Amino acid sequence: MNDSPRPSFWTEDLLAILIGWTILIVSLGCVRFTTTVIAEQDTVGVTTADHLLADYVGNPKGWYSNPVDAFRKEIDPIETTGPGGETTTTPAFAPELSRLSGTLGAGVIIGIVFWLVLLITRGRASSFAVGFPVVFALGVSAYVLAGQAIVSAYNLEYALWALGLGLLISNTIGTPNWLRGAARTEFYIKTGLVLLGSEILMSRLLALGVPGICVAWIVTPIVLISTFWFGQKVLKIHSPTLNMVISADMSVCGVSAAIASAAACKAKKDELSFAIGLSLSFTVLMMVLMPAFIKLVDMDETLAGAWMGGTIDATGAVAAAGELVGPRALEVAATIKMIQNILIGVIAFGIAVFWTTYMDRDSESPNVGWSEIWLRFPKFILGFIGASLVFSAIHGGMPDGEMWTSESIGFTKSIRGWLFCLAFVSIGLETNFAELRKHLRGGKPLVLYVVGQSLNLALTFAMAYLMFKVIFPAT
Repeated sequence: MNDSPRPSFWTEDLLAILIGWTILIVSLGCVRFTTTVIAEQDTVGVTTADHLLADYVGNPKGWYSNPVDAFRKEIDPIETTGPGGETTTTPAFAPELSRLSGTLGAGVIIGIVFWLVLLITRGRASSFAVGFPVVFALGVSAYVLAGQAIVSAYNLEYALWALGLGLLISNTIGTPNWLRGAARTEFYIKTGLVLLGSEILMSRLLALGVPGICVAWIVTPIVLISTFWFGQKVLKIHSPTLNMVISADMSVCGVSAAIASAAACKAKKDELSFAIGLSLSFTVLMMVLMPAFIKLVDMDETLAGAWMGGTIDATGAVAAAGELVGPRALEVAATIKMIQNILIGVIAFGIAVFWTTYMDRDSESPNVGWSEIWLRFPKFILGFIGASLVFSAIHGGMPDGEMWTSESIGFTKSIRGWLFCLAFVSIGLETNFAELRKHLRGGKPLVLYVVGQSLNLALTFAMAYLMFKVIFPAT
């Protein structure tokens, strides 16, 4: 295996697009259609679909007292009657470790695909192969910990556990060099974002129409620009790139936006890690506190969903918070977040233009050409946008397109979840608290996040109320 540096042509962005689109194409090809003929109705055909690889990719699920149950399928609970006639219900699981094959299958698929691509492009494949089993094992542990019944009830998702496990290693024994080759934070996230594009269908955008677009697309850039200005002019944060990554992370959609904005403004890796850690901490708080507040004031579910969808950073956290409020809140929150996710590419391009033409401009070269902007632009976003357009076209313009995309996305969504999980593990492994201490001096980044998120909460609620209660009350 060749571990020499790969040619400059094979950038990480291009490899992320290559891997992401390979998975998407294979996934589409594995959708199998079956037509059942009903003789009593003059041979009317009923078409159904399934995915040939669905059983080979999965992740550990919920468990109660035995972690091994995370790899078993839950069956009907056992009811027992006590001596006093009281009935006790005990959760039950099938004896077979049926979910283990899907978990291992995800690891094998991701490991082999990434290893092969790195091998072919001379991208340090051997160091990746050595460390990947351990990184994946930490990811499995994160899923298992998140699946415990009490932990799950508090919505402490796998991302938090993945980050925590990585941090535990890096800040105690230290991350060994042989493990760093598989701690590929940006590579995992970029590939996952390409897959995420297939889930953002234009029909989702149209589902809420103008009200949803206004909540997601008007407030977000206002909060981003205002927060960055506040950090630069009022707080005078020492690093503009740290300021931008925190602002984008908080205002758009968390980790995904942080990765894209960091690439566009060339932020340092420790700045990106710090911003993501800050985001995850507040995400956990918001997805617990916001539903509690919403229930306390008896807020309308549509308004509540729009408010949560536009303010809680991570898509998974949005869904968890929406589910705590109700089905309508879940539907609206998830849709708003998906509409907001579309802005990732637009925001990344805007930051690239702003940074090259203003922030990095000097007196010797005041005019910056489009070639420099293109060089700065995070090109994996093109794979993300392309996936959204193609899957939207298939979903709405082909016979059985909705069924086709649904089955395909079900498979790729599981792969994406694993990629994000591995990315959070990698963030932890690459993060040392001693190195991050400098970013906390004076508490300015923390103040920036709190002020920016407070503005985000206020403006999003005002816009959601205006759109869903005043202008379009029937939506």
